[in-house]
Amino acid sequence: MITRLSHLFLRTLRDDPADAEVPSHKLLVRAGYVRRVAPGVYSWLPLGLKVLRKVENVVREEMNAIGAQEISLPALLPREPYETTNRWTEYGDGLFRLRDRKQADYLLGPTHEELFALTVKGEYNSYKDLPVTLYQIQTKYRDEERPRAGILRGREFVMKDSYSFDLDEAGLAASYQAHRDAYRRIFERLGVDYVIVAATSGAMGGSASEEFLAASEVGEDTYVVCRESGYAANVEAVVTPAPPEIPIAGQPAAEVHDTPGTPTIATLVDWANSAGIGERLGRPVTAADTLKNVMVKLRHPDGKTEILGVGVPGDREVDAKRLGAALEPAEVELLGEADFAANPFLVKGYIGPKALRANGIRYLVDPRVVSGTSWITGADAPGKHVVGLVAGRDFTPDGTIEAAEVRDGDPSPDGQGVLRAARGIEIGHIFQLGYKYTDAFEVDVLGENGKPVRLVMGSYGIGVSRMVAVLAEQLHDEKGLRWPREVAPFQVHVVIANKDEGARAGAEQVAAELDAAGLEVLLDDRTASPGVKFKDAELLGMPLVLVVGRGWADGKVELRDRLAGTSAEVPAADAVPAVLALARA
Repeated sequence: MITRLSHLFLRTLRDDPADAEVPSHKLLVRAGYVRRVAPGVYSWLPLGLKVLRKVENVVREEMNAIGAQEISLPALLPREPYETTNRWTEYGDGLFRLRDRKQADYLLGPTHEELFALTVKGEYNSYKDLPVTLYQIQTKYRDEERPRAGILRGREFVMKDSYSFDLDEAGLAASYQAHRDAYRRIFERLGVDYVIVAATSGAMGGSASEEFLAASEVGEDTYVVCRESGYAANVEAVVTPAPPEIPIAGQPAAEVHDTPGTPTIATLVDWANSAGIGERLGRPVTAADTLKNVMVKLRHPDGKTEILGVGVPGDREVDAKRLGAALEPAEVELLGEADFAANPFLVKGYIGPKALRANGIRYLVDPRVVSGTSWITGADAPGKHVVGLVAGRDFTPDGTIEAAEVRDGDPSPDGQGVLRAARGIEIGHIFQLGYKYTDAFEVDVLGENGKPVRLVMGSYGIGVSRMVAVLAEQLHDEKGLRWPREVAPFQVHVVIANKDEGARAGAEQVAAELDAAGLEVLLDDRTASPGVKFKDAELLGMPLVLVVGRGWADGKVELRDRLAGTSAEVPAADAVPAVLALARA
């Protein structure tokens, strides 16, 4: 059936929406694919819904191909299962919580590990039923603090989440690999430029974890790659190679110095070089010789709070994402003025390990702070620092933490090169969950030997609605959207660019022949000017645009390939075969 633009529920906009920050947001709104209802909440209009459904179908086909079975669970969920796994509190403010008229607690599902585990527990009781993989494509909810970038990061979004249940770790590994391969096929069919990186599991739990990131300058995820070895990881998952320990014997004793007016690393380095400290090193003092102690407050899921000291080399900033990932499920925030006032032993700008130890404050340090390394750091008194404070002799941290920023040129954890940073958008995440949820709900079946077997789980997600924005982000040009053929709302956009009745009749005929050949056809039969029609065709982004205009009288039409950025004049008699050849290439 031909869709006529004169009848399509569509209104394109000439100006970018005021709240739009990224190209995909601007273009999807301007082209009439989505409309904002509230912050982070969008309506899908006919063209946008067609793209969304086609992305869903690609995902569904590849999931079915690995033997996964589709189900649909409710988005409105009771509190009890999430209380059992402690995620009712672990999710923090990101969870939409509500009560019914009887004051019973519910949530809007952000993810469904608990419900899938309970579903399998309720249906299966024998090893003969396993393995099984179930999935759903469903709307999820997360109360993002600052929803931005349109459907790239919303409060309501469509996700495919699947869960594998196996009898042993070998089965889990096979299920994980099957999903990994399926994801690669999905993203390749969609034409996404992506990378697979090592990742952390976060509040999901589990061990092995990888993210699929779409390369994009507007992405919120920073990842690193080593070109020499192929190593790739989300920055939260990068493990800092620890340098060799240094012998402590023979190192000079630590000395406390008056260092007035040195509350920052930069001022401390200036003082050290002016005071001749560099002579001990045989080189100028740099920020890397200093130990910066950052104080944070943790709010644990049980409601308890804790002050924590984090020590990093002074030439590094603390990466909030790495810090948060390292300390999950606790919520993390920097100490405020009231916290410092309540703990006078914490002297801002001059904090050192000694006062932390003396006051029972847990102290975690960067992996580079190994035994025998010597540091310039705070002496826990205003205007005073200690020089030559040696790890393992003068202070002993409570452990290490991956909190410092990862930079271009850092050594790769595999020891085979250096890291280069890039930005990306998370489009998929796969986990080997292990037994976290099956233990919580005692999901057992009777084994072949007649004894109970605890099932092992995997969890695998794809951002389906986000994928629409990712495609718009990666494939647009200065004129508008450019949809890949796999998910375009229509395969060909026929534009009547002349008021001549012959051209109009010819366009109707060509559109009918393309429709009869099985293509999805959008026909711009409006009375608008050719210029308006051309701009809309470019904005809407169908992969092929067939222009029937003045050339029709001479037996010619124009065929534009939006993806290739090419345009060619073809004989009108060959228009249908030419379109079919490109559409089915």
